[in-house]
Amino acid sequence: MMDDEGRRDARARPGMCGAIALVSALTADLVCSSSLHAQATLPAVTVDAPAPKRKPATSSSAPQRQARATPSRRTMQPPPMPTRAERAAAEAVVLNAAKLNYRAMPSATTLRSGASPLDTAQSVNVVPEQVIRDQLPRNIDDALANVSGVTQANTLAGTQDAVMRRGFGDNRDGSIMRNGMPLVQGRSLNAAVESVEVLKGPASLLYGIMDPGGIVNTISKRPELYQHGSVTLLGSAYANDRTGADGTIDVTGPIGDGGLAYRFIGYGVSEDYWRNFGRHREMLVAPSLAWYGDMTTVQLNYEHREFITPFDRGTAFVNGAPLAIPATRRLDEPFNNMWGQSDLVQASVEQKLNDDWKLTAAYSYNTETFSANQLRITAINATTGLETRSNDGTWGSLSRVSYGTSYVQGSFWLGGLRNEVLFGGDAQYRTIYRQDLIRQTVSTPFNIYNPVYGLIQPGTTISATDSEQTDKLGQYSLFLQDTLHLTDRLALIGGVRYMDYEQIAGRGRPFKANTNVAADKVLPLGGAILKLNDQLSLYASYTQSLKPNWTIAPLSGGVVLGSNIAPEQGTSWETGVKFDLDKRLSGTIAVYDIDKSNVLVSQLNASNVLEYTTAGKVRSRGAEVDVTGRLTQAWSMIGSYGYTDARVTDDPTYRGKRLQNVALNTASLYLFYDFGAAVPGKLRLGGGARYVGDRAGDAANSFVMPSYVVADLFATYETKHQNLPVIYQLNVKNLFDNVYYPSANSVLNVAVGDARRVSLAATVQF
Repeated sequence: MMDDEGRRDARARPGMCGAIALVSALTADLVCSSSLHAQATLPAVTVDAPAPKRKPATSSSAPQRQARATPSRRTMQPPPMPTRAERAAAEAVVLNAAKLNYRAMPSATTLRSGASPLDTAQSVNVVPEQVIRDQLPRNIDDALANVSGVTQANTLAGTQDAVMRRGFGDNRDGSIMRNGMPLVQGRSLNAAVESVEVLKGPASLLYGIMDPGGIVNTISKRPELYQHGSVTLLGSAYANDRTGADGTIDVTGPIGDGGLAYRFIGYGVSEDYWRNFGRHREMLVAPSLAWYGDMTTVQLNYEHREFITPFDRGTAFVNGAPLAIPATRRLDEPFNNMWGQSDLVQASVEQKLNDDWKLTAAYSYNTETFSANQLRITAINATTGLETRSNDGTWGSLSRVSYGTSYVQGSFWLGGLRNEVLFGGDAQYRTIYRQDLIRQTVSTPFNIYNPVYGLIQPGTTISATDSEQTDKLGQYSLFLQDTLHLTDRLALIGGVRYMDYEQIAGRGRPFKANTNVAADKVLPLGGAILKLNDQLSLYASYTQSLKPNWTIAPLSGGVVLGSNIAPEQGTSWETGVKFDLDKRLSGTIAVYDIDKSNVLVSQLNASNVLEYTTAGKVRSRGAEVDVTGRLTQAWSMIGSYGYTDARVTDDPTYRGKRLQNVALNTASLYLFYDFGAAVPGKLRLGGGARYVGDRAGDAANSFVMPSYVVADLFATYETKHQNLPVIYQLNVKNLFDNVYYPSANSVLNVAVGDARRVSLAATVQF
């Protein structure tokens, strides 16, 4: 949704002259602005009136001459100091001007520090706030189309976030964060999110148990100390009269003048699904508070979300090609839906101990409950069109994650060398639980070429052996990272995490554990940074990740995964170039090599008994380019290219196979043009496209999803109505209405990308 802070007209507010003076001081455009600060710190100045010129003396002029001879004195009073709200508004004007030009400004939460990207040895790609406003991504997959080496994974029928990063990912891998703290991985992108960041490669030093592809960090909108807000109404339409509408309210401002601020975000949507049936409805309420003190910052935010959304497994591939049916035709039933709610509470405190040291403590609790009906496709005869289906479902699903962390960061000198240190600990407890699993056979025939819906009702038969699905994971860690500055240009980075973890997973009524692991591990990190100048740096890093082998489903032979089974471990080497040209155009060029070992595989031994071992290995090698920022005064852009060669290197069955849902090549480029004063009002036009190469649809590479290109465009026009800024925004997604397949779970479950969608929004700022 279009947010309001990016286009505020601070001059329209009473008493904003002091704020504008501060803007001038920040931009150094007006020399006289520096006097505001001087007058605010110096006492009142007393000056003498200029001496009059001498005139010939006359009797009549004597009294006047005598009066002029007495110097007149006057006191110059300084202008009043700007209020805290005026200062905040002035700073926002400068900040929002940078955001408008796609300036990438990473959050301190992603790398647990406020270090510049040029001073870090890992790749962090940012989807800035203004890009999200312009593109209006509908989920995290849409937003991450701007980032290299990212593709969609199994989204559980379009109901959960799941992205492949550098070849690795899943829909319950714990890699999606909010403000650097883990979420349950439902749908993380909503109206309360400001920007999105991706930390590439193994991130276990900072985040613990994780796949080696990296993490995705969504950044919340925060309360601000000047009063402003916006209301947005949006209408949308697909083809065939599939329409919808949504609305957003976003209000923020100070509470009193002591540094306390609030923000309230409300969102609601009711929209037809683009395929032949289904409707998406959602409601979000997100209040937050913040206190900004001289040495202390406190943040508290809450999100409550309720939703009902189509549970759509997509289409199927037969003989290597998609079914010859319209892309809008669903293979399930209108009752295929997921419904539920989620709650998120986060609190954080930042305390400056002195000019060199800062303490941060944060806590997050996220829970989501849902139920779902899913008519599952089990077989299709492409010749006759007959489809075999299972009437499945999930009742009473609960996912929750509780996380806390505390760390100190600062710098000190030792032996004449400066050390920047990050030291702390964290703890996480995560539960994924599915109470009742529905498994019911279907005898009613269904023909995909001549479908008749509504002949059956949702399933009600509970399978005891499949129910009580449980996955509980706990981890407790200490971590230390030191950046040693050998010179002003050269720095070495070293770090270590000690992690203690335990995991139990299984299913069945009565419950049977198929995973029962308790272990500990030390993970290292190393790196080097060479700053060629203030705008360019070279970096190299060595990082590791860890993830226990686990399963909910029982393994053959009654095998229970325990501490005797080594965890998956990722090792990455990465090197690259980072640049930030005149704080205008920034980006990263990276080359990496990731090996993931101890992947669980099964094979028959000499006695013809199936054994499970961890001999499997996979590898991902690639190169990435990500650039975002301002090209000229009028043109801005965000673009990426990723080459990802991800394959199995050691497995009795899949050796040499490409990893599922991973494209060898990805690319994206989006541009926008700001007409400035060339036309009345404020007109901006933009658009671009993303490319995803072909991808293996399953582990056996039995079918391939073809490559695709999706083009989008947008236009915004800002004017005034009764002295209030009004912004109209037009977005067209999938401009050429291409049919494409972003991911697959199996040959019978292949996701179908959204059709062309046109939306028109109007935003009133106040």
